[in-house]
Amino acid sequence: MTWQDNLVRLSACNEAVEWAQNYETFPAAWKACKRGDWMLWLAARSGVDRKVLVLAACACARTALKYVAKGEERPRVAIETAERWARGEVTIAEVIAAAYAAYSAYTTYAVYAAYAADAVYAAAYAAYAADADAAYAAAYATYAAAYAGEATYAAAYAADAADATYAAADARIKSFARSATLVRKHITAAMIEEGWAKP
Repeated sequence: MTWQDNLVRLSACNEAVEWAQNYETFPAAWKACKRGDWMLWLAARSGVDRKVLVLAACACARTALKYVAKGEERPRVAIETAERWARGEVTIAEVIAAAYAAYSAYTTYAVYAAYAADAVYAAAYAAYAADADAAYAAAYATYAAAYAGEATYAAAYAADAADATYAAADARIKSFARSATLVRKHITAAMIEEGWAKP
């Protein structure tokens, strides 16, 4: 059994499984990966401690805060509340309330602000979702943050369709890579492998 077989067993997407074939060992792949959404999904599906997972998802969601309207504090508060839950300082009910407040703040904002709100909500949702849902929520925190950046750059270049497409794609790639670095600060390859070793 190869380490890549674990990806298949956990129902990773075909793109991730194909990408993984380029790496002989999992630690090498973990170090090289530039998709924070894949990494958070895998961490959750591999049984990494929920509080560690939430801290990593919050770190990724924080990258979307720069797209939040000036003076709007609810998304930041939601992230901080989820982080405080991970440190044992608040209840899950407080996390849920803060997440809903952040999400409701963006019903009338531009698309990139909506993605920012989604990133925040997803990071908080990872704290209390069922295991399978937590995996997708954690991954979506990174995904939404990346698309917040893409939408912003696309809007800036909207006068030229080709430039808009290029700028958006570039912003998404950079955001995913940035989130991957953030995930590695919280979650190691050894944590993932430890989960695989459990019956």
